[in-house]
Amino acid sequence: MTNRDQRTILLTGVNGQVGFELARSLQGLGKVVALDRSRLDLGDLDAIRKVVREVKPSLIVNPAAYTAVDKAESEVEAAMRANGEAPGVLAEEAKRLSAALVHYSTDYVFDGTKDSPYVEEDAVNPQNVYGKSKLAGEQAIAASGCDHLIFRTSWVYGARGKNFLLTMLRLGAERDELSVVADQIGAPTWSNTIAALTANVLAQAVSADDGWWSGKSGVYHLTAGGSTSWHGFAEAIFEKSSLAKKPAVKPIPASAYPTPATRPANSRMSQRKLLDAFGIEAPDWRDALDLCMRGL
Repeated sequence: MTNRDQRTILLTGVNGQVGFELARSLQGLGKVVALDRSRLDLGDLDAIRKVVREVKPSLIVNPAAYTAVDKAESEVEAAMRANGEAPGVLAEEAKRLSAALVHYSTDYVFDGTKDSPYVEEDAVNPQNVYGKSKLAGEQAIAASGCDHLIFRTSWVYGARGKNFLLTMLRLGAERDELSVVADQIGAPTWSNTIAALTANVLAQAVSADDGWWSGKSGVYHLTAGGSTSWHGFAEAIFEKSSLAKKPAVKPIPASAYPTPATRPANSRMSQRKLLDAFGIEAPDWRDALDLCMRGL
């Protein structure tokens, strides 16, 4: 029996938005060893090696990351270690064990100047430290030679953690009017969608032969279908919310809301490669938002 036949799955960041959902969606695909930051800190590279060697997984799923986009501009070393170096260590350990690695990246590896949705082969050009750190992680994984899937996603939200949805609901209950950026376009993606599609792909891997990973390894774009602006996202949130009095949502340009980190104007990413490779397609962002709001 090979290591991969044993199907021990090491899951990082179990308390995060995506990690929490993955802890549920991966059940049935193997024995899931789900660790939070207190048990696996991506800032401690030696500890990562130690944990992986103790668990001996056949699959590592890594949604854990440094996600404070603006803070990363002043905490470059911490962002690079967690998002760039740590995935490389996970990949090296996966290679050593003949295991596979699933990792999550971001639309922020692109500069946002393209007029149409980005495809996986488009040139990367991150404009902020967070994007650069995530790209470094992608490159380290590819360089390791391990079997891997890298899913680039965007505008992640859910019922837990810090995200745009929960921020809007909190501010909307406090204020009569909100100003929201209207000239950045992307696909708001529910954490549950990411976890469900990941589990679908991995279910295919479990039932396939040993050549599956070598044929499928690479980068894929995994976001909700459709696109909108942050302003459009906010309006949709309040349309579906149960707030007694809903705030007015005023559209503003990104230039009127300066942040330490530059965000891409166009974060749209094509999911054609994901559909062609795995036969799966994410729901439209509005439909996913509706399901998420019902859960709230």
